[in-house]
Amino acid sequence: MQTLKIVIPMAGFGTRLRPQTWSRPKQLLSIAGKTVIEHVLDQFSTLPEGVAVEYIFIVGYLGEKIEAFMNARYPHLNVRYVVQAEMRGQSHAIYLAKEYLHGPMLMVFADTLIETDLSTLGADDIGGIAWVKPVPDPRRFGVAEVGADGLVTRLVEKPSEIENNLVVVGFYYFRESEDLVAAIETQMKRGQQLKGEFFLADAVNIMLERGLKMRTQQVETWLDAGTPQAVLETNRYLLEHGAGNAADFSGEGVAVIPPAFIHPEAEVSNSVIGPYASIGAGCKVDRAVITDSILEDGAQVSDAVLTNSLIGQRAAVHGKATAVNLGDDAVAGDG
Repeated sequence: MQTLKIVIPMAGFGTRLRPQTWSRPKQLLSIAGKTVIEHVLDQFSTLPEGVAVEYIFIVGYLGEKIEAFMNARYPHLNVRYVVQAEMRGQSHAIYLAKEYLHGPMLMVFADTLIETDLSTLGADDIGGIAWVKPVPDPRRFGVAEVGADGLVTRLVEKPSEIENNLVVVGFYYFRESEDLVAAIETQMKRGQQLKGEFFLADAVNIMLERGLKMRTQQVETWLDAGTPQAVLETNRYLLEHGAGNAADFSGEGVAVIPPAFIHPEAEVSNSVIGPYASIGAGCKVDRAVITDSILEDGAQVSDAVLTNSLIGQRAAVHGKATAVNLGDDAVAGDG
C-alpha cells in the first residue's frame, strides 16, 4: 500500500463541551486516563505492519495546543496541520488538505471512537469502506443503504424509516483520495450544503453516482466524546474494558471501588474513589467521595461528594455535594 493518509477534522469549537473547551480543544479532554486524541490514535494500532502513515489534522480553534501536545507526546509521528479558519463543514475541511491527498486515505471524526480491526485494510480492490453500526432506531443519524450485492448504494441523512438501520459512525476508507477531492469540488459547485456546511455524505453520494464500489464494515463498539454526558458514558465503558487501574493503587484511608483510574502522580487520601472515577496526574483529593466523574490534571477536591461531574485542569471543589461541570482553573465551594 502507498502511504496511507489519515485525515482527522478537529477544527470545531466544541461548544457542547463548554466550559471545558473554553481553554482546550475537546481532543485534549481526558477520558479514562488518556486524552481523546490518544484514544483516537489507538484505533490505528491494528493497521498492517509496515504501512507508512501520514496524519493530516484539520485544526482551528486552539489548534496550536493540539500541535504542542502531539510534538511532546508523539514526536515520532508524521503529522501535517491544515487550518480551517471558517467552519464550513466536513467536506470543506477535507478539501483544504487536497494538496496532500493522493492514494489511500482514512477519514475519521475526532470525537467518535470505535473498535475495529484494520489489519486487512487495502488487501482487496474495494474502492471505499464505510464503518457502520446497526441501531434500533436510526432516524436521528445518517445511514448506509446497501444493495443485494452488499455494496453501498447511497448514504441517507436522518432517514424517515427504520428498516435500514446501518448507521455510519464517522470512519471511512477511500482507495483513491483524489476521487473524493473531485467529488467535493462537484459538491461545492452544486451548492450541496445544509445550514452553510458541506457534509461528507453528499460527496460520498457523488462518488457512488460515479461508480465507487463501497462496502460496509460493522462495529459493535461506537463511543462518543461530543457532550458531557457522552464523555462520562465513554469513560464508564473504557474503565470497564481495561483502562482502570484500581488494583494498582493504595493510599491512606482510601477505598477504591473498581472500575476506576487513578494516575500514579495523584495524591488521594481519606476518600472513596469509584466506581467509574478517573483521577488525573497531579490531582489532590482528600476527604471526598467521587463516583462517575473525571478529574483533569491538577484538580483539587476536598470535603466533597461528587458524581456525574467533569472537573477541569487545576480546578478546585471544596465542601460540596453535587454534580458539576467545572472548567479549567475554576473554583467551587468555600476553599
